[in-house]
Amino acid sequence: MEHTLHSKLLGTKLSHTDLQRRGCEACHGPGSKHLEDPANPAFNLRFGKKSPLEATDKNAVCLQCHQRGKRILWQGSPHEARDVACATCHSVHAPQTGKGQLQKATQTDLCSQCHQVKAMQFQRSSHMPVKEGKLTCTSCHNPHGTTTEKLITAISINESCTTCHADKRGPFLWEHAPVIEGCLNCHQAHGSNNAPLMRVKQPRLCQQCHVETRHPTQPYPVNDRKVFNRSCVNCHPNIHGSNHPSGVFFTR
Repeated sequence: MEHTLHSKLLGTKLSHTDLQRRGCEACHGPGSKHLEDPANPAFNLRFGKKSPLEATDKNAVCLQCHQRGKRILWQGSPHEARDVACATCHSVHAPQTGKGQLQKATQTDLCSQCHQVKAMQFQRSSHMPVKEGKLTCTSCHNPHGTTTEKLITAISINESCTTCHADKRGPFLWEHAPVIEGCLNCHQAHGSNNAPLMRVKQPRLCQQCHVETRHPTQPYPVNDRKVFNRSCVNCHPNIHGSNHPSGVFFTR
């Protein structure tokens, strides 16, 4: 406890809260009441797994101080609606991390306790570089609440992706409709067995929309230009959009 942020703030008056310099009592209730009636849980507030308090009541204590910044949208967020308590992810007395005071050593270890399928996707051959330490869950998501889907920190999924993939942002003279609609039309965000994070291997992915017979899929002789199972991007490399005069075929 002595090395935690809460310990360092004991006795400090904070400008953004009405709490006085009460130390432990600020969270656990008045010590005098606890001494008078030790068996009464109302006079000894606890926040662990065995706590009789509802998640909403636990969180109300934390929100006395932690109600600004990235936590301003906690009320009504998906995690709040599912009765996730602050103490489910954070530890006041024995945190495994300095930043965030998490219950686990890494964000991935923490989030994967519930989001097991997403964590497994990081093990696929093509994946976000989370296990390599280049990204964390909060690189894209705000677990405390956002105004967007999937708790994305950006204003849209496309904006989130183009934060790193800026060359795909556009606008382009020649746009590709699925790209404008959303990156997830073609890509899986967390991991895929098809590089680069493709939902389906090419050319089958492209054929979900391009069902016309201009490029039939039956086998061709090896000396023919249209060899079976060639990748569409061999000829149409700028599939995200192009400013080249060649036009809507994205060949340059």
